[in-house]
Amino acid sequence: MLDTSARLLRLLSLLQTPRAWPGSELAERLGVSGRTVRNDIDRLRELGYPVDATRGATGGYRLGAGAAMPPLLLDDEEAVAVTIALRTAATQGAVPGTEETSLRALAKLEQVLPSRLRRRVRTMQAYTVAVPADRPAPTVSADVLTALVSACRDRERLRFDYLDHAGSPTRRVAEPYRAVNWGQRWYLVAWDVEREDWRTFRVDRIRPRTPTGPRFTPRELPGGDAAAYVSRGVSSAAWRYCARVTVHAPAAAVAEQINPAVGTVEALDAGTCVLVTGADTVQSLAVHLGMLDFDFEVTEPAELVVHLRRLADRYARSTAPAG
Repeated sequence: MLDTSARLLRLLSLLQTPRAWPGSELAERLGVSGRTVRNDIDRLRELGYPVDATRGATGGYRLGAGAAMPPLLLDDEEAVAVTIALRTAATQGAVPGTEETSLRALAKLEQVLPSRLRRRVRTMQAYTVAVPADRPAPTVSADVLTALVSACRDRERLRFDYLDHAGSPTRRVAEPYRAVNWGQRWYLVAWDVEREDWRTFRVDRIRPRTPTGPRFTPRELPGGDAAAYVSRGVSSAAWRYCARVTVHAPAAAVAEQINPAVGTVEALDAGTCVLVTGADTVQSLAVHLGMLDFDFEVTEPAELVVHLRRLADRYARSTAPAG
């Protein structure tokens, strides 16, 4: 049987999982009586841990929220994952203002890591290299992101200034639904009150106005999945140049080559599909289409059509027989 201190730590570890624990199950896990479990729960409460208790078939004990965050107990895999995530946030994060906080949390965690885990983390750090993105990711203010997700949580209307694709300022009123991290960008999925339709907004282009508006009754998002909604709409709408490309290949074959962050694929028939994609330059679009290695047809945007014709002439000249 575990001694009291070890048992309390084990009990605390169990309570930190996101579920309710019946007293009988805790007693079985710890190898003690139900009375001992109740006494240990009282000890944790005396130490400042907010342990909630509920009755009923689905009731039990769980660790609640208190005035201060209690120490967390992480298993080996959780500790390694959190350490790596904090280091990534501190060095590569797209949310300015969180780097210093991430470094402080990282220092505290690495200080108490067992040597075996510290070795794993340092090995991961020493023998992995992050390739810089082909273009800088837009930065998002931590204060703005916090304001948006708070409005989503509280179901309060948002008033904000927004820069459209052309950089022109507009003023919007929206009912926020979810903030979605997709690719290298953050997006807000919301119901645009004035346009009476769902919209996806780039968070780095949002400047919230205060105070927030009245509370609203949530609507049903088309498809019910915010991430899928962003994937369908943003894969082309986020870019300066958007294209619908008819590809003469099965949709499954094209989808294998397309990251959801750069396009969506819709089947037309067994051997043809439509690729909806975009890029900030027609040059980038042409490169990606050429890498598909399938025949395709493009009718818009006009700038892309012109560029592809220019490339076709250039490639034809590059393989012309010597005179």
